[in-house]
Amino acid sequence: MNEDFKPYYAVIFTSIQKENINGYSEMAEKMDVLAKQQPGFLGMDSARNNIGITVSYWESLESIKNWKQQADHLQAQLKGRKDWYSWYNVRICKVEREYEFNI
Repeated sequence: MNEDFKPYYAVIFTSIQKENINGYSEMAEKMDVLAKQQPGFLGMDSARNNIGITVSYWESLESIKNWKQQADHLQAQLKGRKDWYSWYNVRICKVEREYEFNI
């Protein structure tokens, strides 16, 4: 076990998009760049097919709270509810352990 491992948090954003998502790709790119600049941001994984899943990783609950309240991110959230998503769910989890396989 990695003794240097420090628990962190994952925000799991699962969504279903509407038919018309004009401007979504540009905003997603902007939010990706902006998230990477936030204190406490550790990384992000994302996949989309019929359902989109984005998992962002953060050092603390405080850093997650600050990201949620960031002004440009607030605007993106409003636009998402109004124009781009028919449904979404957000889960915040504490990561106590991790491991991976890599050839």
